[in-house]
Amino acid sequence: MTLILALDFGGTKLAAATINAGSKQWLGYERRLSPPNANADTDLEIMRSVINSLLKGAKPDAIGVSFGGPVDATTGKVRLSHHVLGWENVPLRDLLEEEFGVPAGVDNDANVAALGEHRFGAGQGYDSLFYITVSTGVGGGWILNGQPWRGSEGMAGEIGHMVVDPNGPVCLCGKRGCVERLASGPYMAQDVREVLRNEPPRRQGRQGGDILRELVGDNLELITGQVVSEAAAGGDNLAQEILYRASWALGVGIGNVANLINPQRFVLGGGVMKAGEDFWEVLRRVARETALPEVNFEIVSAALGDDAPLWGAVALAEDILC
Repeated sequence: MTLILALDFGGTKLAAATINAGSKQWLGYERRLSPPNANADTDLEIMRSVINSLLKGAKPDAIGVSFGGPVDATTGKVRLSHHVLGWENVPLRDLLEEEFGVPAGVDNDANVAALGEHRFGAGQGYDSLFYITVSTGVGGGWILNGQPWRGSEGMAGEIGHMVVDPNGPVCLCGKRGCVERLASGPYMAQDVREVLRNEPPRRQGRQGGDILRELVGDNLELITGQVVSEAAAGGDNLAQEILYRASWALGVGIGNVANLINPQRFVLGGGVMKAGEDFWEVLRRVARETALPEVNFEIVSAALGDDAPLWGAVALAEDILC
């Protein structure tokens, strides 16, 4: 049997799995949180530990890697991570090939997840799709004419840094009102915390922050995008307002992308996509209102969930072996 090692370096999570080529069942699977002050060295150290735990002395035939940041897929070199320090110009493919003595493929997580959904998930049977991941950041990956499309320098699909509100808050990229600044989990949590710190609980009322406070025991540092979603479902107006803004921003971005490239399907994955039916209703409505009436498209949730990048890494490795 041909053994594949699939790796996923995320902004806050690290995951790895082993599988036999052609199979749909993991042989081994492990996921770990990246430490709050992680850097490239600590992430690599944790990933090595996970790999050793999975392989148990066996040697893979190929390695596929999803990385949460810009990657030069032709060389397998990581350009940087927007969320973890120390990844600037790290030759990740070369490091893995030297360490394990087998071929490896490395690409941006959204590109890899798009490949995974196309090969194994919600994109099966479609020639064109745009995969969007909404979690620590917001990124996108293209499948056009059945093949990954990365752009001239591998930067295609950066919907997270499409400006939808020029007067909006400043994003980590330096621009105002990016989709990522309005819709990613950490930024939604940050905006909620700022509001709660500036207004005392007694003035917010039951529907304007108290549910958020209750969910985290009044420790605002524990607020995450998932907590915002839970509070919104419970009727917290502040959480609902932040979540509405996020779904609106994504809807505007998707509608504009639909006008520009006209893919058959938008496949959405990542933690924020578990935000509930109200989120999806606003997202689909705003996307439809933004796009031209003649432009047809579907918006569906990812079938592979959080494992889309890992399955895409499997596809990368299988393609190397072909």
